[in-house]
Amino acid sequence: METKEKPLTVTLCIDDQEVTVAKGQTILEAAQQAGISIPTLCHLKELSPDGSCRMCTVEVEGGRKGGLVTACTAHAQEQMVVHTQSEKVRRARRFILDLLLSNHKLDCFTCSANGDCRLQEYCIEYGLEATSFDGRRQLADQQDRSNHFFDYDPEKCIMCRRCARVCQMRQGRDVISTANRGFDTKMLPCGGEDWSESMCESCGNCVSVCPTGALSTKAHKTYRKWQTEKVLTTCPHCGTGCQFYFVVKDGKIVDVEPADGPANENLLCVKGKFASYKFVTAGDRLKTPLIKRNGQFEEASWEEALEVVADGFSRLKEQYGGDSLAGFSCSRSTNEDNYVFQKMVRTAFQTNNVDNCARVCHSASVHGLAMTLGSGAMTNPIADITEDVDVILLVGSNPTEAHPVIGARIRQAVQNGTKLIVVDPRKIDLARQATLHLQIKAGTNVAFANGLMHIIIKEGLADMDFIARRTEGFDELRQLVADYTPAKVAAICEIDEADLIEAARLYAKADKAPIIYCLGVTEHSSGTEGVMSMSNIAMLVGKLGRSGCGVNPLRGQNNVQGACDMGCSPFDFPGYQKVANPATIEKFSRAWQTRLNPAIGLTSTQVLPAASRGEIKGLYIFGEDPAVTDPDLSHVRHALNSLEFLVVQDLFMTETAKYADVVLPGISFAEKDGTFTNTERRIQRIRQAVAPVGQGREDFRVFCQVATKMGYPMTYEGPKEIMDEIAGVVPTFAGVTYDRLEDIQGLQWPCRSLTDPGTAIMHVGEFSRGKGLFKALAYKPAKELPDKEYPYLMSTGRMLYQYNTGAMTKRTEGINELAGSSYIELNQEDAEKMGIIDGSRVRVSSRRGAIETRAIVGEKVLPGASFMTFHFEDGNVNELTNAVFDDIAIIPEYKVCAVAIEPLS
Repeated sequence: METKEKPLTVTLCIDDQEVTVAKGQTILEAAQQAGISIPTLCHLKELSPDGSCRMCTVEVEGGRKGGLVTACTAHAQEQMVVHTQSEKVRRARRFILDLLLSNHKLDCFTCSANGDCRLQEYCIEYGLEATSFDGRRQLADQQDRSNHFFDYDPEKCIMCRRCARVCQMRQGRDVISTANRGFDTKMLPCGGEDWSESMCESCGNCVSVCPTGALSTKAHKTYRKWQTEKVLTTCPHCGTGCQFYFVVKDGKIVDVEPADGPANENLLCVKGKFASYKFVTAGDRLKTPLIKRNGQFEEASWEEALEVVADGFSRLKEQYGGDSLAGFSCSRSTNEDNYVFQKMVRTAFQTNNVDNCARVCHSASVHGLAMTLGSGAMTNPIADITEDVDVILLVGSNPTEAHPVIGARIRQAVQNGTKLIVVDPRKIDLARQATLHLQIKAGTNVAFANGLMHIIIKEGLADMDFIARRTEGFDELRQLVADYTPAKVAAICEIDEADLIEAARLYAKADKAPIIYCLGVTEHSSGTEGVMSMSNIAMLVGKLGRSGCGVNPLRGQNNVQGACDMGCSPFDFPGYQKVANPATIEKFSRAWQTRLNPAIGLTSTQVLPAASRGEIKGLYIFGEDPAVTDPDLSHVRHALNSLEFLVVQDLFMTETAKYADVVLPGISFAEKDGTFTNTERRIQRIRQAVAPVGQGREDFRVFCQVATKMGYPMTYEGPKEIMDEIAGVVPTFAGVTYDRLEDIQGLQWPCRSLTDPGTAIMHVGEFSRGKGLFKALAYKPAKELPDKEYPYLMSTGRMLYQYNTGAMTKRTEGINELAGSSYIELNQEDAEKMGIIDGSRVRVSSRRGAIETRAIVGEKVLPGASFMTFHFEDGNVNELTNAVFDDIAIIPEYKVCAVAIEPLS
């Protein structure tokens, strides 16, 4: 007997328009699909319907209770007839607005939210000028202005609960809740205290969803909506790639609003929302070229400065050869700028000594994943690894501070039932929500991974079919990890043996379980081995090439991925085409119509020591600040002083720029067009919102002018033409065009043709290298461990409020008030032994230097361990860090060094 399949769609009539939608969709979703507007005040498309405001009331013919239903909660039914503007509906909505106004600000139509308030707009639309109700109402003058970035006025609140819902269900913080009863009911931070005293982290997402201006940015008071225009762009901070709109008034950026991008879906963090534009117009922006004469910088014209730059590099090239020169490119600038920069170095300088800051953070990912899988990039999209997964294995990553929107999405996943395994030497924020926290000793990632694999193999949890079909090298791996028993690994990592076993079982048995890692895996002398170990784990259980799985490095800066893609590497031309391959040299020699140097270049971490030895004579640094960010800063300063000629192109007079012979003003992401590539390989547009300050020029044009003056003619009309050239020489970008990038979704490479939609999940069916390669890797201790003279293990990382050197964030006043100085985290037990109390000053020293900072005493780090960030000029931890390197990726060991700590009186 045949059974009829149940229909997957329903067809209904809305305002005399026939609409067909997927079964299970609401009337509101059906109307939106048909372009029919229904008013809402409480609805958030990312969350389940709330139905509390009732403004989306519609009339359904033949329905119960007069046919009035809320469109956000009522499901579309076959042959349903809906009216969204009948007289009955309009009367109901007017009554709802009347009730809302009865407890709302008396002078509603002249308040400071005027022009950006849905309540006002709906009242005007429905002809309501004032409430018809008299009596008690919300008291005036209750504003809370204590937050550094936004204000709260309960008199404007309509209790839609959007703020509480986005805080709890999307940000995962649950700071805001309904307090009191009756006319005293308010939305307040937990406990009813001021915003500044609450656990609010100032992400601003509550402000972004407030429909009435009850929550409003302090900047919002300077403009009305109709005075502004919006420009869609991409956040310049971490590698998440959040989309947002600049709000521009009279040629100046006045605010930021989140956009519905694929990575952030209308969420932002405190840096994206509040610290993405103040630096653009900061008073200390470089506005004109500077030439150092007699030890002092003097302003110069562009023509004079470019002549000095071209003559300086040309002289050194002629005297010592092209390999006496080098260039460091900018992982915060665009793909187009980076492409032209490395092209300038390779053609005009005639050397492959070009690198970017991925060298000191994620070059281990590029090398490690390329060796084992064939492609050194994140395998799965952000949404795919933070939604509808069973287990997340989070190793050496603190996303709630370093990648806050991804961190919020992981919190959401845990709220929805995902089990979280945190592997980190610190009790990071997410450890509190984790099913397991393995607080391993810093530098023992490879031992941990081998122990995990030992258990998986021993308990028969390996995917032997996947291993047989899609991998090679398994026998060597099995032989090696046989020695890494739980007892041995627990002793090395200083963790509980039972926790290691439970972690292995949780991860291996889960259907969907991504590995997410960050700098806690890469920034070690065994960083590349750590990355390959993550790949080994995933291959062992067949969790690659499918949804909700994969190996996923979170890239640190906004365009670290893009700078690597564009060939800012001594080993790789654009698209990871190898310098060591003669066919690559021939290909780019033809494309660029010049003879290219076939010798592999030096990394940034090799260039500076070579400068100290007198082997590198000239260096062009674009948007990087190694005098602050590199390890063992005393040696960095010596290297910069040893150069014969140094050019720095940047937004500000950085510590590195002070050593330069010529300083050229760069322009910010808000002043140019181009693209960034985020951590999930997604290429996204940035768009010029304001004119460059001073005499600023597009960075790629400066590189073209230098190259041309050095004898290699190079010019482009604009970034679009550069991307067209990239598509012509990089097969994985062949389908990328600016026209296609107008879609807010962007494109994920590989994108090999104009009809290719891009690649969301890598290695489906086959790995990029053919078969996945297991690498049998023995654990090697860190190069420097504590001893009697330096008894504490130091690790480094990021914090929520500042970003890298602070060049952008420190020019936002509220950020500095929240986090304005350096600190060291100590364990309570160690602090008591040394007589150190929370907040006191301490001296921290290593074999390379000493600094003074403030102690934060608690339980985040284990006894014998300590932690510092690298954001602050006072107490820069990189005075202490160890400049030993990974043998493969040449990446510094930021995460482990030995220090001594003593209290200061």
